[in-house]
Amino acid sequence: MRYYPAALALSLLAGVTSSVGWSAPAVPLDPRALALEQQGRAALSAGNPDAATDAFEAALAVQPGHPAIVLDLAEAARRQGMQGKALRYYRDVLDSDPQNLTALAGEGAALAEKGAFDKARRNLARLEGICGSNCAQARLVAEAIAHGPAERVVSAETMKPQASISN
Repeated sequence: MRYYPAALALSLLAGVTSSVGWSAPAVPLDPRALALEQQGRAALSAGNPDAATDAFEAALAVQPGHPAIVLDLAEAARRQGMQGKALRYYRDVLDSDPQNLTALAGEGAALAEKGAFDKARRNLARLEGICGSNCAQARLVAEAIAHGPAERVVSAETMKPQASISN
């Protein structure tokens, strides 16, 4: 009975180390998907998120569900001002890998851009717990929170035309 705590600790250690050894390696990108992803990143850096989205979606058709491509799609959606769509992409990645720092940071930044600062702060706290407050992902979310919400696009429904009578 006196060896029970030590035996429990050793079995827990053995279970954790063996599960790490059995985890699946990252899936490499198909060469065609890689070329399309690079084309999309070039378009995104050139300031053309529509062309980037097209390239990323084509890459996703070649290799469905690859996390790197989904994260690229999320970034393109954020640059287009579609934070809700970007959040969906980030959450898709986080469903399969809850510790993905890029997805956590992107989700936190998109939440801050939407004005959901409490949720963005939760993501920041998770990031700081995983990689510390000085990692690039945590700094990205902290800057997005400090910057405040993104400017909202005015839709046609909010702008009511003034009625005027002309002869």
